[in-house]
Amino acid sequence: MADKENTKKAAAGNGQMSEEELFSEVEYKAEEAERTGYSDYSYWGSVFKNFLRKKSAVVMSVIFVAVVVFSFVALKIAKYDYRNLIADTTSRFVRPNSQYWFGTDNIGRDYWCQVWYSAQISIKLALLVGLGETVLGVAIGCLWGYVRSLDFFFTRLYNILTNVPEIIYMTLIALFIGQSFTVMCVALIAFGWMGMARETRNLVILYRDREYNLASRCLGSGIGKILTKNIVPYLMSIILLRFALNIPRTIATETTLSYLGLGLDINTPSLGILLRNARSYFMDYPYLLIFPAVIVSVISITFYLVGNAFADACDPKNHV
Repeated sequence: MADKENTKKAAAGNGQMSEEELFSEVEYKAEEAERTGYSDYSYWGSVFKNFLRKKSAVVMSVIFVAVVVFSFVALKIAKYDYRNLIADTTSRFVRPNSQYWFGTDNIGRDYWCQVWYSAQISIKLALLVGLGETVLGVAIGCLWGYVRSLDFFFTRLYNILTNVPEIIYMTLIALFIGQSFTVMCVALIAFGWMGMARETRNLVILYRDREYNLASRCLGSGIGKILTKNIVPYLMSIILLRFALNIPRTIATETTLSYLGLGLDINTPSLGILLRNARSYFMDYPYLLIFPAVIVSVISITFYLVGNAFADACDPKNHV
């Protein structure tokens, strides 16, 4: 008995539990059990943490944001109002100087205001179209891949729309509806969602019958919850990569359509329209092509690199 008492006293002195306490029944507490299994993991927190580790991507994102912000600042510090871009009709083809920082164009307009106002329009168009194509394409692609009864309808619709060149759709829209920022934005979204939807559909089919999704369906989870909680997070890297590719593609499409006279209204300047107008004077006045071409290149390259890095950061396989 003395040895047992000494053992208990020694255990108590060392902060250890006695033999009786170790084998005694412990009351179950749900809150304590929940706290034990709690993890402070955050998907989006991990995404941004992985993204910030890539210094080159952070630098590219800063450059892209700086270009967007400066497109607004440039018009504030300009000597001419962008709403009245006519400078002096006698000042045609003035090369860049202290008065006209980017020179003037073929009818004497200040090219600084023209370029930066056009950059605003092109960036706004590219972001709206890219976002619209992504949202519409992901929504249709998820339904297309998950709901098997819809596969026939969407497959036939996809085949019909993709077999006709996009330039034909845009030509018909420009001739019968008109040319404006809104019309072009809606038209590009209406016929640009198909690539995103097709890729999303293929990935949804890949993940649709995984064990955890079968378990979710057995437990009564609805289609919306399974898609948003179980499947879409695995697609985020592909979705963001496609979104990043849509930005330069939209700018290139707008440039091509404007070059053909099927783009925005001539009263709505864009980088594509400036590049179209500069083609006739490039050999004698190269600055008319260089300034908008440089801005298009910077926007396209930086956004592609940022989107690619963010897509890698969104991949759950890269999370620890």
